[in-house]
Amino acid sequence: MGNFSDRSWSDVLVHVRNHRPELFRSWFNNIEPVDLQNGVIRARPSTRSHYEYLSRECQSAFTEAAQHVTGRLVTVMFEEPAEGPEPEAPLSFEEDADQIKLSPDYRFEHFVTGPCNRLAHAACIAVAENPGRVYNPLFVHGSVGLGKTHLLQATCHAIKDRQSDARILYISCETFVNHFIEAVERGAVHQFRYHYRHVDALVIDDIQFLADRERTREEFFHTFNTLYQSQKQIIISADESPANIPSLEERLVSRFNWGLVVRIDAPCLEVRMAILRKKARLRCVELPENVVHHVAANVTGNTRELEGALLKVIALSQQYGGVINLDVARQAIGDHVPDQVKPITITDILNVVTAHFGVRAADLQGKRRSRSIAFPRQVCMYLARELTSLSLEEIGGYFGGRDHTTVLHAARTISEQKKRDSELSATLAGMIRTLRPVD
Repeated sequence: MGNFSDRSWSDVLVHVRNHRPELFRSWFNNIEPVDLQNGVIRARPSTRSHYEYLSRECQSAFTEAAQHVTGRLVTVMFEEPAEGPEPEAPLSFEEDADQIKLSPDYRFEHFVTGPCNRLAHAACIAVAENPGRVYNPLFVHGSVGLGKTHLLQATCHAIKDRQSDARILYISCETFVNHFIEAVERGAVHQFRYHYRHVDALVIDDIQFLADRERTREEFFHTFNTLYQSQKQIIISADESPANIPSLEERLVSRFNWGLVVRIDAPCLEVRMAILRKKARLRCVELPENVVHHVAANVTGNTRELEGALLKVIALSQQYGGVINLDVARQAIGDHVPDQVKPITITDILNVVTAHFGVRAADLQGKRRSRSIAFPRQVCMYLARELTSLSLEEIGGYFGGRDHTTVLHAARTISEQKKRDSELSATLAGMIRTLRPVD
């Protein structure tokens, strides 16, 4: 197919799935790349309904993906398939319906407990031992990277261990939304309802994404009622408590509060040290106690930041024959190494911005979009872009999993605004001096 291989087309599909998940459909794998001529990649879907969806919704996403993969200014055009009966593609929510994609590492025995998460951990164990009878629904909330997903998946594992034939649906809220949209498009709402309402446990991550989807919210409301009345377990996670999720209607807030609402907080020093020890053991790495204390004392964010710091220490140790000591740890996380400046972290930036604007770090890392939160969040993204070596995707991950385009837009917005606003320019300069006092 010209200079465009099947492997390259697969890379295009991966890019679309990763960067435009709201558009992606399982039947994209059936799209046939035809050829590449004069800068145009022609691709043929298997049905006319697929062709109409691709032409209406996906042209720019596929073109952007193809340009990223090829490094050339190519365009993707979709060809209408030949006349003939259209094969009915399977509904994505019915494919592999009994397969639960759970991480083998996300079990209760791998979860480190402490004052910050003990209640949530105990509640999940109680639910796993008696699903549908205690704490139904169970609502777990907390900021990014504190272990919500770990606890939800551990609960699924434990239920399956006790009852191997239990039907558990563990999904993200985004998947629920996409499945419902597909069901409406395909006239398959009845199958959708059967699929979601005939389960022993429905486990949904990041329910806050439901707030702006009015019709999907209505469908979830009735699904919730059906499962609850049947004494089937419902477990939900979010980055905010039910009452603090913007645009979430009162009847859903009320139902989420029927059961138990538990919060996970940021880990204290002792818990951070325990997390490091456990993560190191999972990688068959022995950490000296002074290294554990040093990393835990200097990386004060969430579990993901701790794991990232551990990986840096392990990677750097390979340059010294696998030896891990305090000097290696200091160099890896940039703590007062001679002739070097300690790298600025997202936590440093959050501390400065929250102090100036009087907001909470959890709000900046959550999904709220009010002006009082959105503007400080954009300032954080701008400072992270200017002062750290993190990629756009990594920065977005610290602020509620936002994509790279959101981070780039935020950085550009603040950069342009400070040129016109002398007060903002002075504020940013002061923040930078606080973060980088040696400059």
